[in-house]
Amino acid sequence: MPGLRDRYAIVGVGMTEFSRDSGRTTRALGVEAVRAAMLDAGLGAGDIDGMLSYHGNDSTTSPVIAGDLGIRLNFYMDCSGGGSSTEALIGLAMGAIEVGMCRTVVIFRAMNGYTEARIGGTGRQAPVFRGGALDAAMHGMHSAAQSFAPSFMRHMYEYGTTSEQVAAVKVAHSKHASNNPRALYRQRVSIEDVVNSRWITKPLHLLDCCVETDNGVAIIVTAAEHARDLRQPPAYIMGVAGRVNKDQPGGYHWTRGPISRVAGYYGAPIVFGQAGIGPEDVDVTGSYDAFTFTTMLQLEAFGFCKEGEGGGYVSSGIIELGGARPNNTAGGHLCEGYTHGIGHVVENVRQLRHQADDSCPGWAQGTHTYDYSEGGCRQVKDVEITMNLGWASPSTGSALIMRR
Repeated sequence: MPGLRDRYAIVGVGMTEFSRDSGRTTRALGVEAVRAAMLDAGLGAGDIDGMLSYHGNDSTTSPVIAGDLGIRLNFYMDCSGGGSSTEALIGLAMGAIEVGMCRTVVIFRAMNGYTEARIGGTGRQAPVFRGGALDAAMHGMHSAAQSFAPSFMRHMYEYGTTSEQVAAVKVAHSKHASNNPRALYRQRVSIEDVVNSRWITKPLHLLDCCVETDNGVAIIVTAAEHARDLRQPPAYIMGVAGRVNKDQPGGYHWTRGPISRVAGYYGAPIVFGQAGIGPEDVDVTGSYDAFTFTTMLQLEAFGFCKEGEGGGYVSSGIIELGGARPNNTAGGHLCEGYTHGIGHVVENVRQLRHQADDSCPGWAQGTHTYDYSEGGCRQVKDVEITMNLGWASPSTGSALIMRR
């Protein structure tokens, strides 16, 4: 989307608590999250005229959520998909506003991913396999962990990457979650804790995998000239790439090499080209950490380190709070809660507002200290540019760059 840098912004964010027993429907979760985002932005029902969501037959549609809040929509769409959807829908929201179909768009994701259906096929009411998922099942690929394990194993074989190196992603995210009152898992873990946890699918241990939760999350996108009049400092969108695809015969990512390269590799020149910056200009990253390995492969694909050097990069301390480029400062899917990526955008918006620690002592008084010890803060000092790295599948990828 050339020429659209800084012309659109995220102006409101909202989320429910992360739980494993929400006690309410996805409809209620969606309404709560959207309303919270509207209050955050200072917008009423009459100010919203577009709505987008994504699901896998596990949520509630936009017209229902809008109707409950008294919103009349000029444009809405509910698409099928998971982790690469957030950034793609942000781009679609910009496009819808650009062509005049609507003025202000809410994007939400609501799911009872632990107590009810989960898009990946687990939970009490597991969705039926369809399409590519059915084909993969014939090859023994019944879960995301099984499907992506060949890419992770190939990286270890090709480059000598170790489980201990990649476990540093979980360690870093657990440190960040320990400073996040909203996180479901706030206990810090060690490298040993990760590699000694039980196997799920080699090379993935239990603690290499994300945490399933019930939750609702929403963000609001509008034009920059409108954003300036609202309650919160805008997070300006510099570039976006959504659902970039890797060519793969039959839908099997292991049939097209290099199988350890995720599709974000093809999205990097798009999003950095739009933004007019490079990886070295990014202060904070938010990666789709369904697994520890996906974060590592994304950071390689988007050029934060060279291919094959991801293990050394994530284990160097650079992705931790206090490091040169912290990643998933709220704890991510590995620790905070699983949101299919949209929660990572919320956290980066908060970072850009310098509001990540709005519940910490001294924040309102301007005496906030950047203490990253356990129970301390998670706000990155002087952050100006953030980047979200969407789903790190070998098949699809997405990205979003924002600035303060």
